[in-house]
Amino acid sequence: MNSITQQNPIRLFVCHVWVEDEDYHRIFEYVESGSNFFYRNTSTPEARPSGEKEVLRESLRKQIVEAEVVILPASLYRRNVDWVEFQMHCAKAFDKPIIVLEPFGGTDTIAPAVQELADDVVPWDQRQLIDAIKREARHEETTRFDMIEFKLD
Repeated sequence: MNSITQQNPIRLFVCHVWVEDEDYHRIFEYVESGSNFFYRNTSTPEARPSGEKEVLRESLRKQIVEAEVVILPASLYRRNVDWVEFQMHCAKAFDKPIIVLEPFGGTDTIAPAVQELADDVVPWDQRQLIDAIKREARHEETTRFDMIEFKLD
């Protein structure tokens, strides 16, 4: 098994349009708070190359090809349909699984085009996100159980 260690972190690409927004940062807050979860970010929104559209596309291809899994905050799609669709189709061309995070706060729906390409859709929940990343990137199933206590009177 290809276990997740500091020497062998999961390589994540988080969809972006060369802007670090709230959802982008929130994803990393979630994965950084996971215990014994190691990752390397292959996305570089801060390093927007100068040039034509094809230069930007090539930059995204290089970021995506390095990743084991692609994470898309669903809210990004409506703001940047063309760039997000390019990243999703690129991920599929490179055979990378796509995890879609539901719109934060649950006030919006996921676009059908996004739903169709998603390998997994998860809510904004740290544990569910990390479990989905492990499952999609390394085919690791978590064997967690929730403990529910009943109080009998």
